[in-house]
Amino acid sequence: MTQLADLKISMLDLVPVREDQGPAQSLKNSLDLARHGERLGYNRFWVAEHHNMDGIASSATSVLLGYLAGGTSSIRVGSGGIMLPNHAPLVIAEQFGTLESLYPGRIDLGLGRAPGSDQMTARALRRERSGSADDFPDDVRELMNYLGPRTPQQKVIAVPGSGTQVPVWLLGSSLFSAQLAGERGLPYAFASHFAPRYMHEAIRVYRNHFKPSAVLDKPYVMLGVPLVMADTDERANYLATSVYRRILNLMRGETLMQQPPVETMDGLWLPHEKEAVASFLGLAMVGSPGKVRGKLEVLLEQTQADELIFTCDLYEHADRLRSYELLAQTVRG
Repeated sequence: MTQLADLKISMLDLVPVREDQGPAQSLKNSLDLARHGERLGYNRFWVAEHHNMDGIASSATSVLLGYLAGGTSSIRVGSGGIMLPNHAPLVIAEQFGTLESLYPGRIDLGLGRAPGSDQMTARALRRERSGSADDFPDDVRELMNYLGPRTPQQKVIAVPGSGTQVPVWLLGSSLFSAQLAGERGLPYAFASHFAPRYMHEAIRVYRNHFKPSAVLDKPYVMLGVPLVMADTDERANYLATSVYRRILNLMRGETLMQQPPVETMDGLWLPHEKEAVASFLGLAMVGSPGKVRGKLEVLLEQTQADELIFTCDLYEHADRLRSYELLAQTVRG
């Protein structure tokens, strides 16, 4: 079983936007956070493709990854993930082949089968393209063929891309990608940072269906975990209210712009909304180092995860930096 001191820890940045700052500052903060993670010894730094969300600035994911990789030197940089139904596999192969050619050995390609947006936005993204989640297994195979060695019969090639062998991950919040990742022998990342309900079943399905491949000889599981760490439990609970407000707005269909923390959530949510937010954030690590360490040990014991990737959407950038700093000290200490 993975011990806490040996655990690989990574960062998932949703590039949150504050109304009083705008996307430009959010993108600068993302690079600063990546550099911070690199100094602290984090394994990888991922960003996710989302569209038509006013509080998330990572829509042009491949462009952003070039900015992040160019501003760092050793941390792995990747997508968590690219929503493949929105794109032709050849385009993604060319984009990530370019990234891998520029920053060799540092690029990850995480793939999801959801649109990363609402259906109206999905139609706006795809226009005449008929791509859908049903095509996902075939699209993954096509994409990996473009990134693999060129064959004599191959008529369409990705340049850059061909032969780069960019590591491909499958991402999911349900059981579909868990089974597919197992059957293809690919590493699997479960979105337990927002859908913890199916986490244990998804891990079981992945491991039960796993077949060794040229990529992996045994299953590799990474779990998403919400993080709010501070020097005291009281401070962490206060900072977490900003996260609660954001999730509450998501459920209500309101702005996702970051809002400052508040002393109490009383009066801001109804009982059923409080319960829904708690379910959404069921895996959240909120508290001081001592409290979080205990919760991490329980999570590792229950899941035997190989790696955890943490998302930390706090209102003040300095609080995010401190949270990740405390986490690194807690795991390595």
